[in-house]
Amino acid sequence: MCRAGSEPEPAGPGDTAGTDAAFSALLEDSAEELYESAPCGYLSTLMDGTIAKINTTLLDWLGLEREAVVGRIRFTDLLSVGGKLYHETHYAPLLRMQGELSGIALEMKSSGGGRLAVLVSSSIKHSGEGEPLLIRTTVFDASDRRTYEQELLRRRQEAEQAREEAEQARAEAEQAHRQAEADRQRLADALAVLQQSLLPDSLPTLPGLETAVYYHTASPDRLGGDFYDLFHLDEGRWAFFLGDVCGKGPQAAALTSLTRYTLRAAAHHNPDPVTTLRTLNTALHERYAAGGDPRYCTVIYGVIEPGTSGHVRVRLASGGHPPALVVRADGNADYLQTPGGLLVGVLPDAPFASAQTTLAPGDTLLLYTDGITEARTGPTNDMLYGDDALRGFAAGHASASASELITALTGLLDSFGDGLDDDTALLALGIPAAHPDTLPATHHLP
Repeated sequence: MCRAGSEPEPAGPGDTAGTDAAFSALLEDSAEELYESAPCGYLSTLMDGTIAKINTTLLDWLGLEREAVVGRIRFTDLLSVGGKLYHETHYAPLLRMQGELSGIALEMKSSGGGRLAVLVSSSIKHSGEGEPLLIRTTVFDASDRRTYEQELLRRRQEAEQAREEAEQARAEAEQAHRQAEADRQRLADALAVLQQSLLPDSLPTLPGLETAVYYHTASPDRLGGDFYDLFHLDEGRWAFFLGDVCGKGPQAAALTSLTRYTLRAAAHHNPDPVTTLRTLNTALHERYAAGGDPRYCTVIYGVIEPGTSGHVRVRLASGGHPPALVVRADGNADYLQTPGGLLVGVLPDAPFASAQTTLAPGDTLLLYTDGITEARTGPTNDMLYGDDALRGFAAGHASASASELITALTGLLDSFGDGLDDDTALLALGIPAAHPDTLPATHHLP
């Protein structure tokens, strides 16, 4: 028990009465104290809005003195301009109609000129006869909520701006892609036209011979350097050539054009294969090497002359080009070697090798550029197709006509896929086994 003037003894485990008394002492707040120090603002106004009572909490929030507020100003005088307008147009009419409103967002003015975001709830107190007497209003500080809402709004605006910027960037990227595709297509079309201008539109018809050709372009975005031609010299004689210039693009195209027209002009002046290549060598060396920009090509040039019993004689010379492949009707295939021939245009006086052969009915002469022999094969594309493989493939098609051989080789090129990364030209000249007097030329273009 407690003695007068002494501290109360601690309550034992079973002393619930002492514990209840201690809690009761802590909760002995008067109604006035609860009103004044509540964690929210309270005020009561007359029906015209004059403030009749206001608690300390709200006064402290607004930095006001009670004497300057009670009976002197109205509730709307505490509101910002926007809050006052909303109160007059929405809040007050709804309150009169409904008798109460809850959780309305407003802004109040503080004495320092600041703004306090609040949530306001009001109800009208009526007399026993139902007459409205006063308005009781509760005010909650919504500063943190306003800050949170403003942060959410800011983040949303930033997200919207980022989305708009992303959409704009995507639209610009799509526009740039479409423009690039259009430019690429225009470039490809222009290059295709230019590429075709460097090759004959079609091969002429040769008496007693079948001709076929195929040209593979490695990339539609760049000009190839392979070339070929077949043209008439004089009574009974025809000239042909096939080659490859160094480089790609416009400079290679210029070199190709010069090479083709020089070979044609030289062949008509003197069709001897070695003499023709010497003339081309001089032209290229003087045009490029003298200016400090040496350029060259590989080329094989030949002349077809009629023989007897359906045979034809072929004389040719090579300047650094892979040898022609002769495919016989009996199933044999071998290269017509021209050893010692140098690249055309490198030296002022380059030696060139010549060779000759006779084609009988069923025989075919195949000329090609190194795109086919240097195609990469194997499981990992690390092996070159090579000369031996080409010879074996051609021997396996010994019974084929010139056009059938080119068709088979076209399928072979397609089978290389990504392993074929260089331009490739193929030209076949063959005597049909039936040896008619005149056969139409076959011209295969990609």
